[in-house]
Amino acid sequence: METKNNPEEKPASSQENTDASDTSVKPADAAAEKVQTVAAAAKPKPAAAPKDPREKLYKPEFQLELSVSPHFHGTSSVPKIMWSVIGALVPATIMAVYYFGMTAMVMIGSCVLAALLTEVVMNKMKGEPLTLSDGSAAITGLLLALTLPPALPLSAGILGSVFAIAIGKQIFGGLGYNIFNPALLGRAFLQASFPVAMTTWTYPATEKFAGIDAVTAATPLAQFKFEKILTGYGDLLVGNIGGSLGETSALAVLVGGVFLLILKYADWRIPVSYMGTVFILTGLFWYIAPDLYADPVFHLLSGGLMLGAFFMATDMVTSPITQKGSWIFGIGAGVILVVIRLFGGVPEGVMYSILLMNGFTPIINRYTRPQYFGEVGA
Repeated sequence: METKNNPEEKPASSQENTDASDTSVKPADAAAEKVQTVAAAAKPKPAAAPKDPREKLYKPEFQLELSVSPHFHGTSSVPKIMWSVIGALVPATIMAVYYFGMTAMVMIGSCVLAALLTEVVMNKMKGEPLTLSDGSAAITGLLLALTLPPALPLSAGILGSVFAIAIGKQIFGGLGYNIFNPALLGRAFLQASFPVAMTTWTYPATEKFAGIDAVTAATPLAQFKFEKILTGYGDLLVGNIGGSLGETSALAVLVGGVFLLILKYADWRIPVSYMGTVFILTGLFWYIAPDLYADPVFHLLSGGLMLGAFFMATDMVTSPITQKGSWIFGIGAGVILVVIRLFGGVPEGVMYSILLMNGFTPIINRYTRPQYFGEVGA
């Protein structure tokens, strides 16, 4: 008996073959993908850049942020340091008032007040908060006054304070940005503007000069330079001599300077190298020709050397920030001072020596920075 096949029905074997063929494709695709994955994994990766062992030092907690001057160690604030410097100048200020009376008091008060008012005006013009509390303007006016002759017209002293703050300090950006010591820059301006008045000196109002009415008294440096008259050490120490308000009593300035060194608000390397260089060089010339040159002790006690060495050359803003730089600064200032005192046309050169070295301070800082070698371990 014959059986007819339905054309619409597929043989079971045929359907099974189809299913088998469909299932056989999937393992092939999976195998291909696996081969590609293995090939990609076997492909050599580019070498990673070597890790810098110093990378861990770049973390924020290890970064050193160097702000503008003044730079100092410890927890002391700028106002505390500035007012401490003013306190260190009290002995010299008292001696100035003692020897020159109300003239000195009025000059000092006027210079300080003019400096403070100029600071306020410049703050307002620049749209900045008032900076009177930091004491920098007050110390500028006080230092300027102590470098001025007692007989200088009051208007000249006020003008010098205005110049010192406006041009010497604020035009550079304020405290921490000035290149030159503002007080000395103000004095240099007065020296150029009023050369006769800035070289006119008076004797102290003491019993020693009670019967003398002279406004053209010479300073000890000028007396020796032009007349070869040597002033005694005693008068140089206590200040019973002619000269600027703050440079007369070397002992008063020395007391204030030592006070600053004890507080560590002044780098001892600068006054030591400054005065040490002056002592050595003037001692050498004095040893060679004692009739032509004064002895080194005279040079240390006379003029404005101590005032400049302790209170102006050590200015944190305009002096080097490195220890090696401080030595270079002091030695350079000492050499310049000796050249001016011994061979220059003027008897004193403290102002010029410090201002010139102020100009070299950025270069000194650049070439005396510590150099680091090697690498930090991982």
